[in-house]
Amino acid sequence: MGAFVISRRFNDEYKFTFTSRKGKVIFTSLSYELRFECEEDIQKFKANIELAKFLKFKGSGGKYFFKLMLGEVHFATSRKYSTELLLQKGIKEIVTYGVKAEVLDFSSNDSIFEDEVVEEEEME
Repeated sequence: MGAFVISRRFNDEYKFTFTSRKGKVIFTSLSYELRFECEEDIQKFKANIELAKFLKFKGSGGKYFFKLMLGEVHFATSRKYSTELLLQKGIKEIVTYGVKAEVLDFSSNDSIFEDEVVEEEEME
């Protein structure tokens, strides 16, 4: 099952990604000023997944990607795929697991390994 992962961008705005069962990012949302806006849009997406449209593109470098539209609104952009078949598999993952996907929030924890760094410094 996939997951929605909320995190922060370098400019302190929030975003979320949808990751596959294997942990690969399938798409990344637009930026949000507030964390709860991410949560609201994830819930809106899950409730209205049947309205999702996938606009497929081929970039100048030959890679494939899609823009995810919810109704007429641009919702997210996919990662780049080397083949059209892989792009289609990414879309299938969203359609199959998007409604059931859990939401993970990593936006408030700057360093999840902070304790280990302290321990290493104490050892020296």
